[in-house]
Amino acid sequence: WVAFGLARWKGAASENWMDTYLSDAEARSADCQGVFHERKYTENAKVILALTALGKDPRDVAGFNLLVPLADFEQTVFQGVNGAAYALLALDSGSYEIPANGADSTQATREMYVDYILSSQYPDGGWALSGDTSEADLTAMALQALAKYRDRADVEEAIKRGVAFLSENQNEDGGFTYFNAQTCESVSQTILALTELGISLEDPRFIKEGNTLQDALLRFRQKDGTFAHLLDGGADMIATEQAFLALVAADRAEQGESSVYCMH
Repeated sequence: WVAFGLARWKGAASENWMDTYLSDAEARSADCQGVFHERKYTENAKVILALTALGKDPRDVAGFNLLVPLADFEQTVFQGVNGAAYALLALDSGSYEIPANGADSTQATREMYVDYILSSQYPDGGWALSGDTSEADLTAMALQALAKYRDRADVEEAIKRGVAFLSENQNEDGGFTYFNAQTCESVSQTILALTELGISLEDPRFIKEGNTLQDALLRFRQKDGTFAHLLDGGADMIATEQAFLALVAADRAEQGESSVYCMH
């Protein structure tokens, strides 16, 4: 996520980070034969997004096509909505064709991933990784992936319901509460979802008692510039990565640039 965010950011970064990332990606791909995690194919999706943002072809990384694992439908959705959402984001980042699935399992298509996400939507309009309670961050992830398929009436309706869920469940301070805790990631993913959908971060539906999503996000910021997972927590790498990407998305929207996942 750091490499992806840096590639989509218009700010200054150290000169060698890109070469370092590309070298590491090549080495990892060679070591794991193009499958970055045996069960979590979101790891492949993340690298595909980063390489695409850097103008590199993820179909030839140390001789391996990193899109091949995403052709395995069952294994990709092993992670639920999360897996399907990031598979779509990765595939659509470069308008890549889904390669043939070499495994003894179902050949994936974009329509299958979209339908999987739609079928996983809860009655209240939200999504969750598991259980029976919708979560803001998973709902936002689903919306990001569905954004490019709004020409389908069923997708447009699902998006409307998902956006309504996020608005209705936003706190007065601009954040989100899940099981009695507010998390940085929920705010970050919602910012990413709105910018991907072309919804202004100043939309009245997402300003509560004068508090915006950006106000809520910055409450997690630590003195050293990192972000915490919880309001009363310390620096957290995952929270910092997601907050950085959300800030990049917000900046791109403000500057009239394409959304972070729109790279073609």
